[in-house]
Amino acid sequence: MDPRSEVLLRQAELFDGELLLAGLPADDLLGALPQAHGWTWHAGDQALLAARFPGRCQFDAQQPLGDYRAAVLFLPKSRELTDYLLQALASRLAGQPLYLVGEKRGGIERAAKQLAAYGKPRKLDSARHCQLWCVEVEQAPAQPDLQSLAQTYTLPLAEGPLEVVTLPGVFAHGRLDRGSALLLEHLQDIPSGHLLDFGCGAGVLGAVLKRRYPGSQVTLLDVDAFAIASSRLTLARNGLEAEVIAGSGIESAPVELSAIISNPPFHQGVHTDYQASENLLTQAKRHLREGGELRLVANSFLKYPPLIERHLGPCRTLAEAEGFRIYSARR
Repeated sequence: MDPRSEVLLRQAELFDGELLLAGLPADDLLGALPQAHGWTWHAGDQALLAARFPGRCQFDAQQPLGDYRAAVLFLPKSRELTDYLLQALASRLAGQPLYLVGEKRGGIERAAKQLAAYGKPRKLDSARHCQLWCVEVEQAPAQPDLQSLAQTYTLPLAEGPLEVVTLPGVFAHGRLDRGSALLLEHLQDIPSGHLLDFGCGAGVLGAVLKRRYPGSQVTLLDVDAFAIASSRLTLARNGLEAEVIAGSGIESAPVELSAIISNPPFHQGVHTDYQASENLLTQAKRHLREGGELRLVANSFLKYPPLIERHLGPCRTLAEAEGFRIYSARR
């Protein structure tokens, strides 16, 4: 059981009846709270929860409809995303309790101050290196418009300017990260066919691939519902058409790909997690056609070439700058 869930269950009498668990972990909490419903924006967690608790959890960037007597937000990493989620939950909880739970090292005490916009926050418990806070929503705010919270920036490219739309919580919200910037400089000679932007975020790489290789089919894949929504907004803003899919990892990708292009993520919440990236390196061969290419950017300190060579083929370093390297290997 996740320690945040354990803290909730220490106060189980507060959480009977219909309530919404937002950002819940993929553990046994729904089993312990049989009238609760889940809302997650993590496709991997959704797959696990849907298998164990069918129909009781929704994957979306928008809050599920329902008449809940209370809601619990499991603190996300992003302060901006926390703002959006708290407002969305509080908008439907006039006179009802809104709870916030999170790890101390994840910034729960700082985040608890954000509850003051809706009432007087109270700390209910502290255990398992976590804290549980509550606020009675004295005056419900207006339901937030997610798209109005988007930030847009423009990339000057050889093919013309590209507008990138990012939503709260998406990696590199409102800016182009250094790794993607380096990879954008090395997207020449991509094999034509079906191209995948793995870990698409706001859709920067996928949009550039579709514009640069208009005859190729392009698919964008991410684990996060807010990234999926951002990628769709980016494509629409630039008049581009591509498939955008949610998936927990490379196993969710199509097969017979001509190329996989990626700035793979290795952070989840307050924890560092390399599993999705390492799975990409070890399983890419299953999704690439013969002669297909894996091209990615990674921090220089990550020992990816041995993994790539063991599972795919000879690995070339195409470029190195500002602590990042571009790797390429063909099946």
